Amino acid sequence: MITRTAPRWQTSDWQSLLKSSIRSVDDLCDALNITVEDLPVARKAGDDFAVKVPLPYLQRIRPETPNDPLLLQVLPQALEMQAAPGFSTDPLEEAQFNPVPGLIHKYHGRVLLISSPHCAIHCRYCFRRHFDYDANTPGRRHWQPALDYIAADSDIHEVILSGGDPLSATDSYLHELVNAIAAIPHVKTLRLHTRLPVVIPQRITQGLLDAITGTRLKTLMVLHINHANEIDDDVSQAVKVLQSAGIRLLNQSVLLHGVNDSFEALSDLLWKLYALDVGAYYLHVLDMIDGAAHFLCDDSQSMALYNKLAAKLPGYMLPRLVRETASHTSKTPLI
Repeated sequence: MITRTAPRWQTSDWQSLLKSSIRSVDDLCDALNITVEDLPVARKAGDDFAVKVPLPYLQRIRPETPNDPLLLQVLPQALEMQAAPGFSTDPLEEAQFNPVPGLIHKYHGRVLLISSPHCAIHCRYCFRRHFDYDANTPGRRHWQPALDYIAADSDIHEVILSGGDPLSATDSYLHELVNAIAAIPHVKTLRLHTRLPVVIPQRITQGLLDAITGTRLKTLMVLHINHANEIDDDVSQAVKVLQSAGIRLLNQSVLLHGVNDSFEALSDLLWKLYALDVGAYYLHVLDMIDGAAHFLCDDSQSMALYNKLAAKLPGYMLPRLVRETASHTSKTPLI
């Protein structure tokens, strides 16, 4: 059990923090002194999609609070084991946009590279919780087909590193990959989609900055923050370090029932992002992935909530409320 009087962590090394993550329903409940309904089924849900909660994130979850919005994002529930109409293991049909291993080409002008199969945290609503990472993480020795694909298409101007989480890879791995991408003349922008600066802010080191900003490419980073309570002093400092390196920061969130589906929760988050000069990019409605139906907010509720935000906040603070649809050539705005 992790006592609440202990230091927030005993090391500042991000890899050690990653290795010491909570990895079972029982350990998570013990650490926070909570109980869950139907524990045997919740354990099965944790076996189906593994529990993973790093200590810096755990320390932001309120103990003895089963409905804490951060806890609900990472705690397996029996509800995950119930089938739901319209939900599937590949709601975005990414398999059909996977021309070579490790690369997804869905939208014009940009491709996504699965640069790491690993995440620092396992979010229960993740749309890639059933993704075939074994077939889609080529690694150093097998990058070339993906790089050749990018080089052969001069319309590709942006490469997005995703996963998993690209920042779970080592600095040396990222350095080599980014330099290989930068060697393709028509690529102009490197974008990284990551949750690591939020869940383990100690990941933001000089070595990482050198690896992702040391080329001619313009570097953009999209964070994933769903709730204001995810932003503490360490996250704020990590954001400032990234910005000082010339990296433009945006944020995307997922609208989640019980987590952030209220005006107060989203308003607090947007004000915090504004204070940090992090642009509000997307507010996604839930991707209909098996195991996440209990997070779904219906469209009418989502639009009413967004309209309330629009009526109360300046336009420059608002993300776009969108849905990703497999057959569409861009995100689809709901409003």
